[in-house]
Amino acid sequence: MHESSQGAVPSQGAGGLSGVRSGHFGQCDCFTLVDIVAGEVVEVQIVDNPPHEHGGCLRPVELLAGHNVDALVVAGMGARPLAGFEEVGIAVYYEGETADIARVIEMMLQGELPKMDARNVCGGH
Repeated sequence: MHESSQGAVPSQGAGGLSGVRSGHFGQCDCFTLVDIVAGEVVEVQIVDNPPHEHGGCLRPVELLAGHNVDALVVAGMGARPLAGFEEVGIAVYYEGETADIARVIEMMLQGELPKMDARNVCGGH
């Protein structure tokens, strides 16, 4: 993470720091975006996820790139969107167990999450 950055977590329901992280980024209800300055969350924003239609795996890439996100934490995603995020310079981190969004953000800030790679890619995307 940079001195100033924007992180994103796929979220269920209304999202937010007290919300629950979605296990499937492409079908999440929204994304919880956090502005981070000097290792602290300074602002939280909720962005609705567009419908996940056939061939729509890259829509979240465009959406998050348009919001200047540079880090995303997911429990899994397909190879196609992973490559799309890499192309636009968004680092994708893997964390497949923690449901609490605030804890996921804390783990990202502490550098506890590994970068996602082919071992974590879901089939069929």
